[in-house]
Amino acid sequence: MDFSLTEEQIAWQMKARKFAEEEIRPVSLARDAIADPAETIDWDLIKKGSQLGFRTSVVSKEQGGHGIDYVTQSLVMTELARADSAISKTFSQCWKWSHLIAAACNDDQKERFLEPFLADDTFVLGFGQTEANSGSDNRMPPPDAPNAGVRLRAELDGDHWVLNGEKQFIANGNVAKLFFLYVRTDFSVPFTDGTTVLLVPHDTPGFSAGKVYNKSGWRFYQNSEMIFEDARVPVANQIGETNGALRKGEGDQSGDMFGDLELASNALGICDAACEQAMATAKNRQLRGEPLANQQLVQLKIGRMNMVTEALRAYVMRVAWEHDQKIHSNNAGLAMNLATDTVQEVTELNMDIHDGAGRAMERAADKLARDAFIWSHLAGDTVQRLKVSGRVIRAA
Repeated sequence: MDFSLTEEQIAWQMKARKFAEEEIRPVSLARDAIADPAETIDWDLIKKGSQLGFRTSVVSKEQGGHGIDYVTQSLVMTELARADSAISKTFSQCWKWSHLIAAACNDDQKERFLEPFLADDTFVLGFGQTEANSGSDNRMPPPDAPNAGVRLRAELDGDHWVLNGEKQFIANGNVAKLFFLYVRTDFSVPFTDGTTVLLVPHDTPGFSAGKVYNKSGWRFYQNSEMIFEDARVPVANQIGETNGALRKGEGDQSGDMFGDLELASNALGICDAACEQAMATAKNRQLRGEPLANQQLVQLKIGRMNMVTEALRAYVMRVAWEHDQKIHSNNAGLAMNLATDTVQEVTELNMDIHDGAGRAMERAADKLARDAFIWSHLAGDTVQRLKVSGRVIRAA
């Protein structure tokens, strides 16, 4: 298996690295420290990144984007995450759903939504699924429980769906200009057979964003409530068949192939940053008159950090390569689970080394650990692990 990179892949990697070092890293800690969670996003930074192609990277060249492959996507996400994981996610969230516009929307929808997305440097995307009483059962819905899963009600009224209900903890819920929204269109059948996907613009009458959640990590990447009160969405904004959003899968299928790779690549960037921080601290800080790096325990920790980081990198690159070759496997989900264990171990070891240098609350190391904790929910909770394990068992 040849993992050498093409000139184009290297060019995108270097462009991302330059942007990360010159634009993201200088503002990362300052944005993270902003007390009001609704004010953490930096639109000037988003605009600069968009103008370099980081917002529209995965849209095909024929449709006006850049059409980068999965290996390139992984390289870019890792480089951006090395400077700030949450900022990397803000860009890659657009990749996840702009791909769906290009792949699943009809020509009318592409004209109404894809073209404005490409033209507007501040046009970010969101996905609305999680609700107060439906989270894990969205990811692995019980087959015979009609009351499980999404409860946001959508009722047909002429040529519009009328929406009532709420979503919670929705990424970009207060800043996105377009949402892919899971709505319940039939409560008499299980979630997998009664769910429809709608495209919902942010200025839809009857929709409003609620509170923005004050998170410990990923503070740049905002999550908020979404409130629908007789919100009217044209039937023309429906993707696919009524009640057909999940019929072909096992729940939460949209974007899974990219989403698993996305989280693993992002975690790899955090690991790279933690390894760099630990090495710099070990070499530059002294204990009893000599560099911390002379301590055998510190050496073992740095060795462990680099070993598991490089193991994750190899797995991530394999998954990206498999996606580009259209090879079906369960490696993406397994890599996502591995990324959870790896990023949390590496950031914890980084904190240990800073503690040994008398710098336990050093903000950059602390931020990496807080960002890494997000993976417990997104990529490594019991439901996510069971979901991936189930795929492995069924494929055997």
